[in-house]
Amino acid sequence: MSDTVDLLVIGGGINGAGIARDAAGRGLSVVLCEKGDLAGATSSASTKMIHGGLRYLEHFEFSLVREALAERERLLHIAPHLVRPLRLILPHDPHMRPAWMIRTGLWLYDHLGGGSSLPRSGAVRLEDCLEARALKHPKGRAFAYSDGWSDDARLVVMNAVDAMARGAAIHPRTRVTACIRKAGVWLVRAKTRTGKDVRFHARALVNAAGPWVQEVDEDTGAHAVHHMRLVKGSHIVLPRLFEGERGFLLQNTDRRVLFALPWLGAFTLFGTTDTPFHGDPCEASLDDHERSYLLDAVNRFFARPVTAQDIVWSYSGVRALFGDENVDASKLSREYHLSLSDPGHGAPVLTVLGGKITTFRALGEKAVDMLAPRLGNTAPPWTGTAPLPGGDLPDGSLDAWREEAARRWPFLPVALARRLTRLYGTRMELVLGKARSLKDLGTHHGAGLYDCELDYLKAHEWAMRADDVLWRRTKLGLFMSADERAALHDLLDR
Repeated sequence: MSDTVDLLVIGGGINGAGIARDAAGRGLSVVLCEKGDLAGATSSASTKMIHGGLRYLEHFEFSLVREALAERERLLHIAPHLVRPLRLILPHDPHMRPAWMIRTGLWLYDHLGGGSSLPRSGAVRLEDCLEARALKHPKGRAFAYSDGWSDDARLVVMNAVDAMARGAAIHPRTRVTACIRKAGVWLVRAKTRTGKDVRFHARALVNAAGPWVQEVDEDTGAHAVHHMRLVKGSHIVLPRLFEGERGFLLQNTDRRVLFALPWLGAFTLFGTTDTPFHGDPCEASLDDHERSYLLDAVNRFFARPVTAQDIVWSYSGVRALFGDENVDASKLSREYHLSLSDPGHGAPVLTVLGGKITTFRALGEKAVDMLAPRLGNTAPPWTGTAPLPGGDLPDGSLDAWREEAARRWPFLPVALARRLTRLYGTRMELVLGKARSLKDLGTHHGAGLYDCELDYLKAHEWAMRADDVLWRRTKLGLFMSADERAALHDLLDR
């Protein structure tokens, strides 16, 4: 069939978008279908960390940590506007883990991933740390180490933007309703947000549906999903608990670790939980048990007490992890599993299970490596060095780009310029267009959101509804008033 594409990807989270980008860049024709918004579920509900996973060393997952640390370094270079270094403080509690164990783990963490541009770990005194002044016990021994953090939803969208620039067709809010293998080709039926029925023909499928992977697996008949566990992780956002730019890795009494991270200048992001989940992942939210667990932990570590009324926002995501039912949810591996079901007469399907946001690029590369021979493609991997859209900063430096942006758009308020450089990198040019004054930006919708940015998000980043803008593309929902949010809903959702 002349309209048959090489690859159809089901799922517009980080793995699906990463696979679509890699495949399109190798010259394959690609379609991606996502039933909701891009990054509308698990991939916008992470801890925002780009990290090797220090705690995974305790479970001897050395290969996972090694790959994740190497990917952390790559992402720092190909997406310097979206992925940035973060220093973390780990207060020492001798009743939890002995100092020698932590020192050994940090030494491995510094060396497992090969060369790193980030500072190595070391011992610190809490009384010397600005951040520690807010702790209930602000003195004593601690360790500091390096990792990274990212805007997870924007990372997804920029992969989709790059995939489209390389020829992929991206279809958010397009729910796949049937997958039928016929004469060596997949017939995929889907329904758009307007209720229109559409069809695609593809030589191969990728099931990157995240917590819905089982449903797609049953539809394709691949029977590739085994030992799958759905695990919910919830986070709370609080008014900033501590000064300084470093975050905390805290050892809770149940031996789980929790992150307290400075976020967006005004908040502290705290989490995460790991609880078995049953039900519709679309309905995942912070429950009473998780709320109490997280608030109790905050109050255990920080001097200023907080209550449920202090929670500014909360979010939950459901992860599809590979693991035995008898394993505690918090101990399930974040290793990913790729399963290729190929009947031998064409129309293979590759199923993605597990994974973490840090390793999406490596996952995408391996997925396309597995599919490419069956599609007659011999193009080499390429995503390890190619910048994501907006990431071609002067000298790879966000600070250098901020200085250049200040010269090019001197009329921008400092806070607005800083936010735009952080979110869009060099794509600020598309956001601002020919604007030469603040008036040229159009109507102000609150919290620094002007028409020009809204128009850009609708035209170039598939933003269709207010929540797409407020909670995924910009996070401005945290800064807008209730009336401003309602007005944006009236504007976009009517």
